[in-house]
Amino acid sequence: MCVFSADKDGVISPTAEALRGAIQLGIGYSVGNMTSKPDRDVLMQDFYVVESVFLPSEGSNLTPAHHYPDFRFKNYAPLAFRYFRELFGIKPDDYLYSICKEPLIELSNPGASSSWFYLTSDDEFIIKTVQHKEAEFLQKLLPGYYMNLNQNPRTLLPKFYGLYCIQCGGVNIRLVVMNNILPRSLKMHYKYDLKGSTYKRRASRKERAKASPTFKDLDFQEMHEGLYFDADTYNALMKTLQRDCRVLESFKIMDYSLLLGIHVLDRKLRGRGGIGDSKRHGGQKVLYSTALESIQGDGKAGDPLPDADDDTLGGIPAKHKDEKLLIFLGIIDILQSYRFIKKVEHSWKALVHDGDTVSVHRPNFYADRFLKFMGTMVFKKTHPIRGASSRRKKNSIQPCRSASQEVLSSVKEESQEERRAQSLENLDDTGYILVCHKFLSVHSSVHFSHISKTIEIFIKLHVKLY
Repeated sequence: MCVFSADKDGVISPTAEALRGAIQLGIGYSVGNMTSKPDRDVLMQDFYVVESVFLPSEGSNLTPAHHYPDFRFKNYAPLAFRYFRELFGIKPDDYLYSICKEPLIELSNPGASSSWFYLTSDDEFIIKTVQHKEAEFLQKLLPGYYMNLNQNPRTLLPKFYGLYCIQCGGVNIRLVVMNNILPRSLKMHYKYDLKGSTYKRRASRKERAKASPTFKDLDFQEMHEGLYFDADTYNALMKTLQRDCRVLESFKIMDYSLLLGIHVLDRKLRGRGGIGDSKRHGGQKVLYSTALESIQGDGKAGDPLPDADDDTLGGIPAKHKDEKLLIFLGIIDILQSYRFIKKVEHSWKALVHDGDTVSVHRPNFYADRFLKFMGTMVFKKTHPIRGASSRRKKNSIQPCRSASQEVLSSVKEESQEERRAQSLENLDDTGYILVCHKFLSVHSSVHFSHISKTIEIFIKLHVKLY
């Protein structure tokens, strides 16, 4: 069997079956070999270690024989990723059992990338091929990613469990192992890839013709009027999204998406729902991996879920009109940094289209637009019963802002503060004097009681500059 084949144009690509086998063999050997190494704290240099092993088809003293051509397998930051797996309660035996026990399941790719996706038979892990730049960017992210996971393992960001590379015949295939967001054991009646933009954000005819299409932002606005959650769940969801977006913004990451799966409980008996062919039993074994765990909410729905034979698999209860739903979601495609090529892409698109509607944008603007779209168009809070609302108003001193207003106003305030700070940092001494002069000229009639406040503002300006 040949792992790589050439098409009519001479372009070399791996055969799907052979690549799956090489992935399982390489991960099985490298991760299994890690079990003999003692546990210790992760050091800074561990993020940049690359372990390499050559696996000849005839085998060696260290490697098993196999029926694939000779290939080299690289394991990036093995100690760091072992720590990540332990953080999520993944034991080495379970990790190897999920990936290597049965053949991997190939998934279709609705995105614009040429990545290949594989799912483990127990529904736990997704294996995705990534480009060289994406793998390189993930390596640079690892120290910050390590810090973020230590502070908060409950997140909607992708959970990376391993980064590998297969080398054969002069071709490099880089792989990343991640958490699976959409369980196959529940029918996803709707799937969406949402960015918060409108430029070309509609599923193509080819995509719509699929048995399980993935729709986009404009499709969602046409097909749904929003998904409704109880107040606690909505607040927890938006808080988690806000925190995750700020993390991505700090890494200058943009063009990510929210993968959203909707299971309609009421359609179970209408032929579109029901249990899939997944072999998962007893739910997910990985900690913090379900949608409900990831948002830090208790997921209490306004109405109790109907008794059902199937497990909810950690879906978030929600409603759309009179339908009861289970929501599965996670942020995907975070390995896109706002590099020079992305800046050029945005500038070019902004000349032809409205610059604020295209998907490629500055990380801070992208995060704000993303949060605004999710908090107002996609996710909504259920309105309380009128009687209960009236009683609360009588007992309250002043009305409170809605959760969506709080989230969006805090986002706006943070972005305004950051922009003010950046503009101040760019001022030189002359600019500082001009700002002060402008302030005095505008506020020349300020009352004497406000002079101390004026001096305080000048001091803050000076501290920011020096």
